[in-house]
Amino acid sequence: MKLIITVDTEEDTWGQYSPSGHTVRNIERIPWLQDVFDTFHAKPSYLITYPVAKNEKSVALLKGIMERGGCEIGMHCHPWNTPPFEEVSNEMNSMLCNLDGKLQFRKLKHLHSTIQKNFCIDPVSFRSGRWGYNQSVANNLYHLGYRIDTSVTPYTDWTKFYGPSYRDLSPRPFRVPCEGPTRGEGTGCLMEVPATIGYLQRNFAVSNYLFKVLSGRQLRRLRLIGMLDRLNILNKVWLSPEKSDSRSMIRLAQRMMKNGYGLVNMFFHSPTLKAGLTDFVRNRKEEKHFVQCIREFLEFARAEGIESIRLSDSLQLLEGQGNGSCRPAVQ
Repeated sequence: MKLIITVDTEEDTWGQYSPSGHTVRNIERIPWLQDVFDTFHAKPSYLITYPVAKNEKSVALLKGIMERGGCEIGMHCHPWNTPPFEEVSNEMNSMLCNLDGKLQFRKLKHLHSTIQKNFCIDPVSFRSGRWGYNQSVANNLYHLGYRIDTSVTPYTDWTKFYGPSYRDLSPRPFRVPCEGPTRGEGTGCLMEVPATIGYLQRNFAVSNYLFKVLSGRQLRRLRLIGMLDRLNILNKVWLSPEKSDSRSMIRLAQRMMKNGYGLVNMFFHSPTLKAGLTDFVRNRKEEKHFVQCIREFLEFARAEGIESIRLSDSLQLLEGQGNGSCRPAVQ
Protein backbone atom coordinates (compact mmCIF):
# COMPACT_ATOMS: atom_id res chain seq x y z
CA MET A 1 0.00 0.00 0.00
CA LYS A 2 1.04 3.60 -0.69
CA LEU A 3 0.31 6.68 1.42
CA ILE A 4 -0.57 10.04 -0.11
CA ILE A 5 -0.71 13.15 2.11
CA THR A 6 -2.63 16.10 0.68
CA VAL A 7 -2.56 19.41 2.54
CA ASP A 8 -4.94 22.23 1.57
CA THR A 9 -2.33 24.96 1.94
CA GLU A 10 -4.32 28.13 2.28
CA GLU A 11 -4.96 31.48 3.91
CA ASP A 12 -5.76 32.01 7.61
CA THR A 13 -9.27 33.38 7.12
CA TRP A 14 -11.35 30.23 7.56
CA GLY A 15 -14.90 30.52 6.23
CA GLN A 16 -14.61 34.14 5.03
CA TYR A 17 -15.69 34.35 1.39
CA SER A 18 -14.25 37.76 0.55
CA PRO A 19 -11.89 38.59 -2.34
CA SER A 20 -9.29 40.37 -0.21
CA GLY A 21 -7.90 40.80 3.32
CA HIS A 22 -6.43 37.31 3.61
CA THR A 23 -3.32 36.66 5.71
CA VAL A 24 -1.14 33.53 5.47
CA ARG A 25 0.56 33.37 8.86
CA ASN A 26 -0.18 29.66 9.24
CA ILE A 27 2.35 28.90 6.50
CA GLU A 28 5.08 29.76 9.02
CA ARG A 29 4.12 26.53 10.86
CA ILE A 30 4.80 24.29 7.88
CA PRO A 31 8.52 23.78 8.71
CA TRP A 32 7.38 22.29 12.03
CA LEU A 33 5.11 19.90 10.14
CA GLN A 34 7.72 19.20 7.46
CA ASP A 35 10.20 18.12 10.12
CA VAL A 36 7.76 15.36 11.07
CA PHE A 37 7.32 14.37 7.43
CA ASP A 38 11.09 14.31 6.88
CA THR A 39 11.59 12.07 9.91
CA PHE A 40 9.39 9.43 8.30
CA HIS A 41 10.48 10.09 4.69
CA ALA A 42 6.94 11.26 3.90
CA LYS A 43 6.35 13.31 0.74
CA PRO A 44 3.36 15.63 1.21
CA SER A 45 1.51 17.34 -1.61
CA TYR A 46 0.90 20.98 -0.66
CA LEU A 47 -2.08 22.17 -2.72
CA ILE A 48 -1.93 25.95 -2.60
CA THR A 49 -4.46 28.77 -2.96
CA TYR A 50 -3.95 32.13 -4.66
CA PRO A 51 -3.15 34.12 -1.45
CA VAL A 52 -0.37 31.61 -0.72
CA ALA A 53 0.87 31.42 -4.32
CA LYS A 54 1.37 35.20 -4.53
CA ASN A 55 2.92 35.73 -1.07
CA GLU A 56 6.72 36.07 -1.36
CA LYS A 57 7.52 34.56 2.06
CA SER A 58 5.16 31.63 1.56
CA VAL A 59 6.53 30.96 -1.91
CA ALA A 60 10.13 31.05 -0.67
CA LEU A 61 9.35 28.65 2.19
CA LEU A 62 7.42 26.13 0.10
CA LYS A 63 9.71 26.40 -2.91
CA GLY A 64 12.69 25.59 -0.69
CA ILE A 65 11.03 22.38 0.51
CA MET A 66 10.04 21.48 -3.05
CA GLU A 67 13.50 22.07 -4.51
CA ARG A 68 15.17 19.73 -2.01
CA GLY A 69 12.65 17.02 -2.93
CA GLY A 70 10.62 17.23 0.26
CA CYS A 71 7.19 17.84 -1.28
CA GLU A 72 5.02 18.42 -4.32
CA ILE A 73 3.27 21.72 -5.08
CA GLY A 74 -0.22 21.49 -6.58
CA MET A 75 -3.21 23.80 -6.97
CA HIS A 76 -6.14 24.41 -4.60
CA CYS A 77 -8.67 26.94 -5.87
CA HIS A 78 -10.75 29.10 -3.55
CA PRO A 79 -12.85 30.95 -6.15
CA TRP A 80 -13.78 33.77 -3.77
CA ASN A 81 -10.17 35.01 -3.56
CA THR A 82 -8.92 33.95 -7.01
CA PRO A 83 -9.16 36.57 -9.79
CA PRO A 84 -11.01 37.49 -11.88
CA PHE A 85 -13.84 38.56 -9.57
CA GLU A 86 -16.90 38.54 -11.80
CA GLU A 87 -19.38 36.66 -9.60
CA VAL A 88 -21.43 37.73 -6.56
CA SER A 89 -19.51 36.94 -3.40
CA ASN A 90 -21.62 34.51 -1.37
CA GLU A 91 -21.59 30.96 0.01
CA MET A 92 -23.11 29.41 -3.09
CA ASN A 93 -20.42 30.90 -5.34
CA SER A 94 -17.70 29.74 -2.95
CA MET A 95 -18.18 26.37 -4.69
CA LEU A 96 -16.19 26.41 -7.93
CA CYS A 97 -18.64 23.94 -9.45
CA ASN A 98 -21.46 26.50 -9.20
CA LEU A 99 -19.72 29.06 -11.42
CA ASP A 100 -20.09 29.30 -15.18
CA GLY A 101 -17.58 27.03 -16.91
CA LYS A 102 -15.82 29.91 -18.66
CA LEU A 103 -15.37 31.79 -15.39
CA GLN A 104 -14.10 28.59 -13.77
CA PHE A 105 -11.46 28.38 -16.47
CA ARG A 106 -10.35 32.01 -16.09
CA LYS A 107 -9.90 31.58 -12.34
CA LEU A 108 -8.09 28.27 -12.69
CA LYS A 109 -5.83 29.65 -15.40
CA HIS A 110 -4.94 32.73 -13.31
CA LEU A 111 -3.98 30.63 -10.30
CA HIS A 112 -2.18 28.09 -12.49
CA SER A 113 -0.14 30.86 -14.16
CA THR A 114 0.75 32.35 -10.77
CA ILE A 115 2.08 29.00 -9.56
CA GLN A 116 3.98 28.48 -12.83
CA LYS A 117 5.64 31.88 -12.53
CA ASN A 118 6.49 31.82 -8.83
CA PHE A 119 7.51 28.17 -8.48
CA CYS A 120 8.89 27.57 -12.00
CA ILE A 121 6.84 24.37 -12.36
CA ASP A 122 3.84 23.05 -14.27
CA PRO A 123 1.59 21.66 -11.52
CA VAL A 124 -0.53 18.63 -12.40
CA SER A 125 -2.38 17.94 -9.11
CA PHE A 126 -5.53 19.71 -7.95
CA ARG A 127 -8.25 19.93 -5.31
CA SER A 128 -11.28 22.21 -5.39
CA GLY A 129 -11.87 24.45 -2.41
CA ARG A 130 -14.75 23.20 -0.24
CA TRP A 131 -14.78 20.05 -2.43
CA GLY A 132 -16.72 21.93 -5.14
CA TYR A 133 -16.01 19.77 -8.18
CA ASN A 134 -17.95 18.63 -11.25
CA GLN A 135 -17.47 17.64 -14.90
CA SER A 136 -16.97 21.24 -15.99
CA VAL A 137 -14.14 21.69 -13.48
CA ALA A 138 -12.60 18.42 -14.67
CA ASN A 139 -12.70 19.53 -18.31
CA ASN A 140 -11.09 22.87 -17.47
CA LEU A 141 -8.36 21.18 -15.44
CA TYR A 142 -7.58 18.79 -18.27
CA HIS A 143 -7.34 21.71 -20.71
CA LEU A 144 -4.76 23.35 -18.40
CA GLY A 145 -2.62 20.22 -18.30
CA TYR A 146 -3.76 18.74 -14.99
CA ARG A 147 -3.82 14.97 -14.80
CA ILE A 148 -4.93 14.17 -11.26
CA ASP A 149 -7.67 15.48 -8.99
CA THR A 150 -8.48 14.81 -5.34
CA SER A 151 -11.72 16.75 -4.81
CA VAL A 152 -14.01 13.79 -4.07
CA THR A 153 -14.95 12.96 -0.46
CA PRO A 154 -16.47 9.46 -0.56
CA TYR A 155 -19.77 8.75 1.18
CA THR A 156 -20.29 12.48 1.84
CA ASP A 157 -23.02 14.90 0.77
CA TRP A 158 -22.30 18.65 0.56
CA THR A 159 -25.62 19.72 -0.98
CA LYS A 160 -26.78 21.58 2.14
CA PHE A 161 -23.69 23.77 1.65
CA TYR A 162 -24.52 24.32 -2.07
CA GLY A 163 -22.00 21.68 -3.08
CA PRO A 164 -21.99 18.27 -4.78
CA SER A 165 -22.95 14.92 -3.34
CA TYR A 166 -20.37 12.13 -3.28
CA ARG A 167 -22.47 9.92 -1.01
CA ASP A 168 -22.43 6.92 -3.39
CA LEU A 169 -18.74 7.09 -4.35
CA SER A 170 -16.14 4.83 -2.73
CA PRO A 171 -12.51 5.72 -1.90
CA ARG A 172 -11.32 3.76 -4.94
CA PRO A 173 -9.60 5.86 -7.67
CA PHE A 174 -11.33 6.21 -11.01
CA ARG A 175 -10.85 7.89 -14.37
CA VAL A 176 -12.89 10.90 -15.46
CA PRO A 177 -13.33 11.30 -19.24
CA CYS A 178 -12.52 14.90 -20.20
CA GLU A 179 -12.71 17.13 -23.25
CA GLY A 180 -10.50 19.95 -24.45
CA PRO A 181 -11.51 23.58 -25.08
CA THR A 182 -13.90 22.58 -27.86
CA ARG A 183 -16.12 19.55 -27.85
CA GLY A 184 -14.21 16.45 -28.86
CA GLU A 185 -10.83 18.18 -28.99
CA GLY A 186 -8.07 16.81 -26.80
CA THR A 187 -10.23 14.05 -25.40
CA GLY A 188 -8.55 12.21 -22.54
CA CYS A 189 -8.84 11.30 -18.89
CA LEU A 190 -8.27 12.90 -15.51
CA MET A 191 -7.44 10.50 -12.68
CA GLU A 192 -9.56 10.98 -9.56
CA VAL A 193 -7.90 9.96 -6.28
CA PRO A 194 -10.52 10.59 -3.59
CA ALA A 195 -9.69 11.75 -0.10
CA THR A 196 -9.86 8.63 2.06
CA ILE A 197 -13.13 8.23 3.93
CA GLY A 198 -14.39 4.75 4.64
CA TYR A 199 -15.79 2.32 7.18
CA LEU A 200 -14.14 0.01 9.67
CA GLN A 201 -16.58 -2.71 8.64
CA ARG A 202 -15.60 -5.05 5.80
CA ASN A 203 -18.33 -4.24 3.29
CA PHE A 204 -18.18 -0.51 2.50
CA ALA A 205 -21.23 -0.58 0.22
CA VAL A 206 -23.49 -2.22 2.82
CA SER A 207 -22.15 0.05 5.57
CA ASN A 208 -22.78 3.13 3.45
CA TYR A 209 -26.33 2.02 2.62
CA LEU A 210 -27.05 1.58 6.32
CA PHE A 211 -25.47 4.94 7.13
CA LYS A 212 -27.65 6.69 4.52
CA VAL A 213 -30.82 5.07 5.84
CA LEU A 214 -30.05 5.96 9.46
CA SER A 215 -29.08 9.54 8.60
CA GLY A 216 -32.39 10.15 6.80
CA ARG A 217 -34.78 12.78 8.12
CA GLN A 218 -37.12 10.34 9.88
CA LEU A 219 -34.43 8.35 11.73
CA ARG A 220 -31.82 11.06 12.32
CA ARG A 221 -33.41 12.27 15.55
CA LEU A 222 -33.00 8.80 17.10
CA ARG A 223 -29.22 9.21 16.96
CA LEU A 224 -28.75 5.61 15.95
CA ILE A 225 -25.53 6.32 14.06
CA GLY A 226 -23.80 7.49 17.23
CA MET A 227 -25.07 4.46 19.12
CA LEU A 228 -23.84 2.02 16.45
CA ASP A 229 -20.49 3.82 16.31
CA ARG A 230 -19.98 3.35 20.05
CA LEU A 231 -20.90 -0.33 19.69
CA ASN A 232 -18.41 -0.73 16.81
CA ILE A 233 -21.18 -1.86 14.50
CA LEU A 234 -21.03 1.06 12.06
CA ASN A 235 -17.92 3.25 12.11
CA LYS A 236 -17.39 5.87 9.43
CA VAL A 237 -13.84 7.27 9.58
CA TRP A 238 -12.09 10.14 7.80
CA LEU A 239 -8.36 9.65 7.23
CA SER A 240 -7.80 13.15 8.57
CA PRO A 241 -6.31 14.23 11.91
CA GLU A 242 -8.92 17.01 11.91
CA LYS A 243 -11.77 14.50 12.18
CA SER A 244 -10.23 11.30 13.58
CA ASP A 245 -7.67 10.23 16.16
CA SER A 246 -4.63 8.20 15.17
CA ARG A 247 -6.16 4.93 16.42
CA SER A 248 -9.20 5.30 14.15
CA MET A 249 -7.05 6.29 11.16
CA ILE A 250 -4.80 3.28 11.70
CA ARG A 251 -7.81 0.96 11.92
CA LEU A 252 -9.20 2.41 8.67
CA ALA A 253 -5.88 1.91 6.87
CA GLN A 254 -5.74 -1.66 8.14
CA ARG A 255 -9.27 -2.30 6.90
CA MET A 256 -8.46 -0.87 3.49
CA MET A 257 -5.36 -3.06 3.22
CA LYS A 258 -7.52 -6.10 3.96
CA ASN A 259 -10.02 -4.92 1.33
CA GLY A 260 -7.31 -4.74 -1.31
CA TYR A 261 -6.90 -0.97 -1.65
CA GLY A 262 -3.54 0.04 -3.10
CA LEU A 263 -3.35 3.51 -1.55
CA VAL A 264 -4.81 5.80 1.09
CA ASN A 265 -5.01 9.59 0.98
CA MET A 266 -4.68 11.44 4.30
CA PHE A 267 -5.85 15.05 4.17
CA PHE A 268 -6.14 18.23 6.25
CA HIS A 269 -5.83 22.04 6.06
CA SER A 270 -2.70 24.08 6.81
CA PRO A 271 -4.55 26.65 9.02
CA THR A 272 -5.18 23.83 11.51
CA LEU A 273 -1.48 24.02 12.36
CA LYS A 274 -2.11 27.34 14.13
CA ALA A 275 -4.46 27.46 17.11
CA GLY A 276 -7.66 29.42 16.70
CA LEU A 277 -7.76 29.55 12.90
CA THR A 278 -10.07 26.55 12.47
CA ASP A 279 -12.59 24.74 14.63
CA PHE A 280 -10.32 21.71 14.80
CA VAL A 281 -7.49 23.21 16.90
CA ARG A 282 -8.38 25.84 19.50
CA ASN A 283 -5.25 26.12 21.68
CA ARG A 284 -1.56 25.20 21.85
CA LYS A 285 -2.27 21.90 23.57
CA GLU A 286 -4.54 20.86 20.70
CA GLU A 287 -1.90 22.05 18.22
CA LYS A 288 0.59 19.60 19.68
CA HIS A 289 -2.00 16.82 19.80
CA PHE A 290 -2.85 17.41 16.14
CA VAL A 291 0.74 16.99 14.98
CA GLN A 292 1.24 14.05 17.36
CA CYS A 293 -1.74 12.34 15.70
CA ILE A 294 0.01 12.70 12.32
CA ARG A 295 3.26 11.39 13.82
CA GLU A 296 1.56 8.32 15.29
CA PHE A 297 -0.06 7.47 11.96
CA LEU A 298 3.27 7.84 10.17
CA GLU A 299 4.89 5.57 12.75
CA PHE A 300 2.27 2.94 11.91
CA ALA A 301 2.84 3.42 8.17
CA ARG A 302 6.59 2.97 8.56
CA ALA A 303 6.14 -0.17 10.67
CA GLU A 304 3.79 -1.64 8.05
CA GLY A 305 6.07 -0.80 5.15
CA ILE A 306 3.58 1.67 3.65
CA GLU A 307 5.53 3.98 1.34
CA SER A 308 4.68 7.68 1.16
CA ILE A 309 4.39 9.08 -2.37
CA ARG A 310 3.38 12.41 -3.86
CA LEU A 311 -0.12 12.73 -5.28
CA SER A 312 1.30 13.07 -8.79
CA ASP A 313 3.31 9.85 -8.32
CA SER A 314 0.08 7.90 -7.97
CA LEU A 315 -0.83 8.65 -11.58
CA GLN A 316 1.89 6.40 -12.99
CA LEU A 317 1.16 3.78 -10.35
CA LEU A 318 -2.57 3.67 -11.12
CA GLU A 319 -2.14 3.77 -14.88
CA GLY A 320 0.42 0.98 -14.70
CA GLN A 321 -2.01 -1.18 -12.75
CA GLY A 322 -4.90 -0.33 -15.07
CA ASN A 323 -6.85 0.86 -12.03
CA GLY A 324 -9.97 2.92 -12.07
CA SER A 325 -13.23 2.51 -13.94
CA CYS A 326 -14.04 5.36 -16.33
CA ARG A 327 -17.00 7.46 -15.22
CA PRO A 328 -18.09 11.09 -15.49
CA ALA A 329 -17.28 13.49 -12.67
CA VAL A 330 -20.16 14.66 -10.46
CA GLN A 331 -22.56 16.79 -12.46
